[in-house]
Amino acid sequence: MATIHEIAPDVFRICVWESQFNIQFNHFLVRDEEPLLFHTGYNRMFSEVREAAGKLMDPAKIRWIGFSHFESDECGSLNKWMQLAPQATPVCTPLASALNVDDFAIRPSRPMPDDQTLSTGKYRFRFLSTAHLPHGWDAGVLLEETQGTLFCSDLLFQFGEQKPVSNSSVLDAVRESLLNMEASAFAYSIPYSQTTARILAKLAATKPRTLAMMHGSSFTGDCAGALSDYGSVLREVLGKSD
Repeated sequence: MATIHEIAPDVFRICVWESQFNIQFNHFLVRDEEPLLFHTGYNRMFSEVREAAGKLMDPAKIRWIGFSHFESDECGSLNKWMQLAPQATPVCTPLASALNVDDFAIRPSRPMPDDQTLSTGKYRFRFLSTAHLPHGWDAGVLLEETQGTLFCSDLLFQFGEQKPVSNSSVLDAVRESLLNMEASAFAYSIPYSQTTARILAKLAATKPRTLAMMHGSSFTGDCAGALSDYGSVLREVLGKSD
């Protein structure tokens, strides 16, 4: 059964644990005049996530559906959510829209160029392009600017059953997960390139107050420092140079 935790005002983490992968899959629902869901999850998770969302609000009223890149755990059940919520519109990078989403989805998406904003009522979201980070040339992340919640997708990935939100460093769990990943089927899933440090510096410069991670604990505290340190950990573990 999915678990629900409020990690920031009106931001709810809906977590589905899959023991076979030793991974938490986190979906984030933002309650507002025009509610937003970040990550739809796999098709097989739809009923479980929908049931959890229904404890927070009428999921048929979801207006926006965001995700980082075109991958099943990010947006696999997108069409099921769009059928449930007749006004729901996918939000993604223009590249994701052109390459995959508008061919896959039952309704057109709203492509958002880098730094474009979207208001859902009292909250405002800024789309930030992060090509090839965490992976995929269509990748981007969403920053809720009013409260400073950055929806990180696979950044700061952590294996295992982690607590919903931490106010102490998650970098040890991130480093251990990266080391374990390199020896698993997930090897090479997160690249380190000449643009990695620049993109992470761009995200750190937004000075978020909460990092909402798709896999593992969300984080509150020195989020800019955590993002900068994450770049160092990536470089250390993956053995790359700028």
